[in-house]
Parts: sequence; structure tokens; C-alpha cells
Amino acid sequence: MAEKAENTPQPIGVTPSGVDVIDRAVALLFAFKKQDSSLTLTELSKRTGLYKSTVLRLTAALCHHRLMIRLEDGRFSLGSATFSLGTHYLANLNLSDVLLPLMRELNEQLGETVSFHIREGDHRLCLFRINSQFSVRVNVRQGDIQALDRGAGGRVLLAFSGEPGELYDRVRNVYTYASVGERDEETSGISAPVFGSDQKLIGAVGIVAPVSRLDMALMTQYRPALLDIAARATERLGGDGSPMLAAINIPC
Repeated sequence: MAEKAENTPQPIGVTPSGVDVIDRAVALLFAFKKQDSSLTLTELSKRTGLYKSTVLRLTAALCHHRLMIRLEDGRFSLGSATFSLGTHYLANLNLSDVLLPLMRELNEQLGETVSFHIREGDHRLCLFRINSQFSVRVNVRQGDIQALDRGAGGRVLLAFSGEPGELYDRVRNVYTYASVGERDEETSGISAPVFGSDQKLIGAVGIVAPVSRLDMALMTQYRPALLDIAARATERLGGDGSPMLAAINIPC
């Protein structure tokens, strides 16, 4: 006998949208992790919190639409349609469409300049910038080239490019780097990495301001908001933002 809808548990791993059948189907797709080539019915049920009968009913529909495949041994794997959708998403992805709204959000929240740097050889390039709401601000423009080994953005780019050393190990652990007067004596900044598909480093998003306004205590206060933006940007670019969110609770 099919279970009544009101007795069906909410799925694990998704935020309820109000459309239960979609939430449950999406939970089944999200149950697959990077290391999973296939999952059993029992594994899908445990990971989603759904009854096995519900899993069977929904996987049949997902298989019909090529979002899942049922293998000969009864296990399930993701179907070819998930690859097609992912490829289409990445092919039409515009970096500015993802980053600029999030950078503006951080700028409106904190009032300070928000920048995004990418690595170019032994230097870093300021790709995007949202200016501070204050009249006194740090003078860095889009297109400016800066050193990699000085300043928050450069340190983050080096750390997540595999640079060895205790300093960079620490950055990789906490997912941020804060500096006061390192790039120049009048500038402070804190940056975090942004990743894309397969956790490939894309760049570093950061908050930058005059030393007179942004000290270490304030950067520590701003750090959770920065990591949240970095995590959300990473998720929208096809990466996993959970390490940045987990790092919020790691003391700096």
C-alpha cells in the first residue's frame, strides 16, 4: 500500500521549496557524491530519508527522463541528461553574471570595496571591482596588475594553487587570508577563494579598505560574510561551497 503523502518524511539534503515531489526527486539526484559511481536502493533511502517505495517510484520517473539509470544489478547511477544539463550550464556561464550580484550584495552589506582577482602567471589581475561607499577608499581599478606574494588576494591565489609553506597551509585550512599594510602601508584586506567545476580555482574575492578603517578585528568580524559569498559563488560556478561554510567556525 502506498504511504499517504502527509506521512512521507521531508527529504534530507535539500531546502523545501513547497513542491514536495520535486524536493524528493532532487534529493535523490543530490544523494550522489563525487566518489559515487552508483548507489543501491538502501543507500538512496538512507541518504535521503525517504521510504524505499517512494525512492522506487521517483527513480522510475527519473530513469524515464534519463536523469538516472538503473543498472543490471539493481543499483542506480546518474543518467546522461545530467551531463547534458551540466555541459549546457557551463557553456553558457558568464562569470560576471555570477560574481557581480554577489559582490554588490557584500558591498551593500559592509560598505567597503569588494574586488575579484585572478592569477595571470606570476601576477594577479583585478577582474571585477565594486567601489566603496565611502569617499576615502583604496585606489585599485579593474585591469590593474599586482604582485602575487603581497596582499590578501595574492596570498589566497598562491595558497590554492599549491604554494608550499606553513603560511599557505594555514590559508588552505581557514580559507581566508587577512593582511594589514602588506601590499602597501595604507591598505588592509581579507580574501577568500572561489572555485568552479571539480574545485578548480577561479579566483579570489576580497574586501579592501584603508588601514585607518579596516583593522584585524573588523576583518575577523567581516570574515563570515565573505566566506558565505565565496561559497555561494562557488556553488553557482559548479563547485562545492561547503568547505568555505565549514571554515566559518574555524578560529583565525
